[in-house]
Amino acid sequence: MNTLVSASTSRSSPPGFLGLPPLLLLCLAATWLIWGSTYLAIKLALPMFPPFLQMGTRFLLAGGLLMAWMRWRGAAWPNRRQWRNALIVGTLMLGGGMGGTAFAEVSVGSGLVVAFIAVVPLLIAALNLCWGVRPGRVEVAGIALGLVGVLMLTQGAGFQASPAGLAAIAIACATWSLGSVLSQRALPLAPGATGFASEMLCGGAVLMLLSALHGETLAWPPQPLAVAAWLYLVVFGSLIAFNAYMLLLARASAGLASSYTFVNPVIAMLLGVAFAGEHVTGFEWAAVSVVLAGVLLLMWRRRA
Repeated sequence: MNTLVSASTSRSSPPGFLGLPPLLLLCLAATWLIWGSTYLAIKLALPMFPPFLQMGTRFLLAGGLLMAWMRWRGAAWPNRRQWRNALIVGTLMLGGGMGGTAFAEVSVGSGLVVAFIAVVPLLIAALNLCWGVRPGRVEVAGIALGLVGVLMLTQGAGFQASPAGLAAIAIACATWSLGSVLSQRALPLAPGATGFASEMLCGGAVLMLLSALHGETLAWPPQPLAVAAWLYLVVFGSLIAFNAYMLLLARASAGLASSYTFVNPVIAMLLGVAFAGEHVTGFEWAAVSVVLAGVLLLMWRRRA
């Protein structure tokens, strides 16, 4: 966390693989690998932590810790406008995006949920057109190929068995994409990690409101595996990977920042099959292969 926080004030690093500085490579690895494993952690935490309560407590704790750390380092408190922006972006990305994802996992396998999220780069690219940002042809081809794979996934047994889960993950993708673009183009947060912390605090508060409206309660007595999964989400999913994603949004292209959506499905599906007993059909594996072909095009463009 310290590396990510201190990096918010430093923009000069020697180029590395794919022409990216080492910090951005670490951020990319965090969104690919850590986020790929958090979907299984969400599933494992559900028996004790209902979806909105799970996400709300996760982001409130992570945001509170990060804000306290930044204040201790002398960072300024966000102003009223920055808190307003954090509330809007946090409601979209965390309330809708993460809340919808956790809700979908109640009835859909974690691997299939994260595979569907590969539609995010297409949505972000479409929204960026409103600000005159046009992706290159190869990037468009990669995003389109990823979308074809997602459409194939919706025809698989997993999503057809749960229309509510499909609706929840579709809403999650739309709100996450809109929040991502607005944070880049129209609703700037407070500088550095202070802005990320304010977004987590606001989004966590919205999630707790949704939890109360749904009448969610914490299951008791504590279940060690669920508690461990929730702690993993707080530390790795929120404090590390979420901050890494926000840094990528600020310093890299939208396509590269959202490339995690192509890599996460394979990691999530492998973990779900290996540790959660989830069943993935051959057709669904083929769909994921099409999705992964999209990321190869996306990264090939970046390397070129």
